[in-house]
Formats: sequence, structure tokens, C-alpha cells
Amino acid sequence: MGTERVYSDWVLYRRILRWARPYWGHIFGIFVLSLLATPLALLAPVPLKIAVDSVLGDQPLPDFLGSVLPESVQNSSTALLAFTAILLVLVELLSQLQALATNGLKIYTSEQLTLSFRAWLFHHSQRLSMAYHDSRGSADANYRIQYDAAAIPSVAVGGVIPFVSAGLMFVLMMVIIARVDLTLGLIAITVTPILVVLTWAYRRRLRQRYRDVKALESSALSVVQEVLSSVRVVKAFGQEHREEIRFRVKAGQGMRARVRVSLIDSSFGMAIGLVTAVGTGLVLFVGVRGVQSGTLTLGSLLLVMTYLVELYGPLYTVTKQVTSLQSGLASAERAFTLLDEARDVPERHDAIRLSRARGAVAFQDVSFGYDRGRPVLEHATFEVQPGQRVGIAGRTGAGKTTLMNLLTRFYDPTAGAILLDGVDLKDYRLADLRAQFAIVLQDPVLFSTTIAENVAYGKPDASRAEIVAAAKAAGIHEFVMTLPEDYDAEVGERGMTLSGGERQRVSLARAFLKDAPILILDEPTSSVDVKTEQLIFDAMERLMSGRTTFMIAHRLSTLDSCDLRLTVEAGTVAARPADRPSIIATNA
Repeated sequence: MGTERVYSDWVLYRRILRWARPYWGHIFGIFVLSLLATPLALLAPVPLKIAVDSVLGDQPLPDFLGSVLPESVQNSSTALLAFTAILLVLVELLSQLQALATNGLKIYTSEQLTLSFRAWLFHHSQRLSMAYHDSRGSADANYRIQYDAAAIPSVAVGGVIPFVSAGLMFVLMMVIIARVDLTLGLIAITVTPILVVLTWAYRRRLRQRYRDVKALESSALSVVQEVLSSVRVVKAFGQEHREEIRFRVKAGQGMRARVRVSLIDSSFGMAIGLVTAVGTGLVLFVGVRGVQSGTLTLGSLLLVMTYLVELYGPLYTVTKQVTSLQSGLASAERAFTLLDEARDVPERHDAIRLSRARGAVAFQDVSFGYDRGRPVLEHATFEVQPGQRVGIAGRTGAGKTTLMNLLTRFYDPTAGAILLDGVDLKDYRLADLRAQFAIVLQDPVLFSTTIAENVAYGKPDASRAEIVAAAKAAGIHEFVMTLPEDYDAEVGERGMTLSGGERQRVSLARAFLKDAPILILDEPTSSVDVKTEQLIFDAMERLMSGRTTFMIAHRLSTLDSCDLRLTVEAGTVAARPADRPSIIATNA
């Protein structure tokens, strides 16, 4: 899987906030709504104090109420009690409305951020090199797109705002408690240094644990994806139980890692609870002694104890947020690691535009290896004229497909140059270059959409008439018209509702419709019967007309119609014209 990059908290916060820039207005709105929770929390215990001190007792109302309530209400215990009950309901109503608005905006912003970030990860993943996908597989990228991307809003929205709002509430609570009784305020704040030390100790430990959890969960997902995408082979060999055991082993490792990290997190919560409980006990002890000595009223003590819960709430929020964010930051690390993967075939900033190539191809002393020190091709040199048919033969694994991967620039050569119409492939815009090729593979790739959409995959804006014409050229139209929904029939995942020959002819129709000047045929008839093979050959003959064509085949008879024959063996490419006495291209 490779080594994951490690980023500091500051780097991650900075990059996440940069990504969230289009939603800064939403985040600011959430922040403002969150701040409203502070005055509402400060008002929450006031009705209780009024009921105890001013309705049951004979203490005066708080100054801010005494100046606004009519004398008739202040002098009537019944009216004052009714006002207290109404105030309690009003404060609760406002608190619920504030929570509803905050959560609604937070959910909307979080979902928008997640969608935006997932889309960008998917965009970047598609543009990573084939070397990356071949070495990493697709399950790891899937996990990062589906699960790790969801951590971005938890950090952008849930990472900063709770700190600020909780910090503000903590300061206001401390001011109020200190004004009621300075001694109780000082006792209450003594737990803060202990919580800071605990938070720092747990933070780093949790980050590494969360990294391990996500790597193991990604590994389990790769088993699921691999097995379900190859379920026919699994069933054919009766290996369902074996694959289930393999999944259980991988998933079990992830489960145990998540249990361990949950225990660490829970132990941290327990430590915070104990520390705040000690602080609460000390305040209660000193406060009761103050009531007994007459230096503090019972209502004031109840007010302080209520505010103390509100005071330790923000402290608990901040300390727990620091540790709970480690899961989000670990996911953000993995997501940014994917985004920081550089393309192995980068596009030059001054790349040349290409509308339609003539089809002249030249390999000039080209060498390539997937791994350093293990060359697959060495010093390949040959030329192909526009419209020529090139047959490529060789043993399995000799490098035939690698030649085509280099031509389509899925990889760049480690030495030498490949020219198209006399220009190095690296000088063209990548999208323009790829548009010059139509590819028909040995195992045709269809998508779980309709036949029409599969035919038009290379030309999405094609009309129905163009689609039908391509299907007729590929010899698939008559079959399609026998289906109840004809061209709107769904082909199923990977086209499995069609036979191998039908899938191949849909793939040929796709190539007809794209009308690219260069055609690559990679063993297109190796897995079909003789009758279907002849139908495909007839369609290919029509498709190759006027196009530069590269045809890979094991059976040499398949290459009889080619103008040039390339033989790939042990990393070398020998080129000779088919059935002609002179050599046009040679291997250097």
C-alpha cells in the first residue's frame, strides 16, 4: 500500500479550510448561530434562581429583571411564579430553535463539502497514472473517496466552531461564577491544567491508532471488491468459504483495532469525567460551607452549581474535540495523500492541440520498465505509415500490450521517444492524444447502462441514427432489435447479460462511432467461437479501412492482412514487412 504521508495538525487545518473556502459563508453562519447558545445557556438557570430566592425566599430579583418587570408582578408571588414558568418555557423554546437552525445549516454545509471533496478525489483518481492503479488497486482509492472524504466537514465545521463557541462560553461562565463568588470560581478553574496535560498525552496516541484502523478497514474492503468482481471464478472453484474466512481475518483485524481505539478514547473520557467530578465536589463542599456560614445564599449556590455544569461542558467539549478530531485528521491525511500523488504522465503547460492525426507512428530507441532494473522493452525502433496495418506477435508477457500502453501514453518510456505525426507524444494535450485512439480489448469492457450508451461511450453526444449506423457496421443491429427495449436495453454489470461475442461487437460498434484515426485491436477474437469470430473479422475489416491499425494476436494467421509484422520477444522488438523482401523497420 505504500507509506502514508504524515502531516501536522496545522498543515491539515490550513488545507481543509482552503478546500472549504466556497462554504466559508455557511461556516460563518453556523458560527454565529452557535454563539447564540451561550446567552441562552446563561439564561437557563435564571428561572430556578428566581423561584428559589425571590418566590420562595425574599431576595430581590436580578438587576436586569428588576428594571423591566412591572411593580405589580414583582410584588405578587403568584404573578412572579407565572413569569418564572413562562421564562423557563421561552428560554427552552429559543434554545430548541437555535439548535434546529444550527444543525440544519451544519448538515447542509457538511453534505455539500463532502460531495465537493469526494468529486475532486474521484476526478484526481481517474487522472492518476496506470502505474499507480496497477500497484495500489482500486479498493484503497474507493475507501478514501467514500469514507475518508467524509472527514473533511467534521474538521472544517466541527473542528473550529466548537472550540471558539466553547471557549467563549467558558470565559463567560467563569466571569459570572467569579462575580457570584470569586473563591468558587478559582476552585472551578483549577482542573484546567490537568485537562490540558491529559489531552496532549492522548492526542498523538489516538492519531496513530486511527491511521491503523483506516488502513485495515481499507484492506478488508479490497477483499470484498476483489471477490465480488470475480464471483464467477470464486463459484466455479467452490471457494466461497475460503474467501469468507479471508474477509473475516481482514475485517477482524480492523474490528480489533477499532475496539482498541475506542477503549483508549473511552478511558480518556473517563479521566476527564473524574477530573471534572473532583472540581465539582470541591466547589460543592466550599459552597455548602458558604451557605452554612451565611456568606452565600442557597439560590446563588444553585446558580453556581448549574453554571458549573455549563462551565465544565465547554471544557469537556474542547478536550474531547481535540481527541475525536484525530479520526477526522487521520482521514484527511489519507485523502490529501491521494491528492498529492503526482501524475506519472504529466501534461506540459504549453502542450500542442491535436484535432485529428494522420496516423504516422515512430518508436525511436524506446526502453521501458514497470520497475527500476527490470526492463520490459529495450531500444525498440520502428516506423508505421498512416493507414498501415501492424500485426504484433509474441509470447504472453513479452511486452505486446506494453507497446500499446506506451503508444496511448498510459505510461511514458524510460528512454527514447514515441512520435505521432513527427511530434513527441509528450508535446500533445493528453485529452487530444487519447482522442486519436479507438481500442478493442480481448475482454471488452461494458458499463451497466444501456446498449446505446455503451456504443456512444466515446462520443456521448451521438444521435440515435449515428449509434444505429455504428451498430450495423459492427454487425450487432439485428441482435439488438430482437431485444424488448432494443437499444435502451440494460446490459448489466460489465455487460454480463450479453454473450462474449455480443459484448465484443458492442465494443467494435463503439470504435466505429468514435471514428478515431488509430485503431488498437488486442486479441479481439480469442474468446469467441468460429462463427462469431468470422462475424467479428468482417466487422474489423470494415473498421480498419483507412485507419492506422495495431493488431495484437497469438495466432499468426490472424495477422495475414497486416502490412508490417512486429515480433516482441525478451524485451526486443523485431519488425519486418509482411511477405515483402526488404526490411522497413528494425530493432536497434
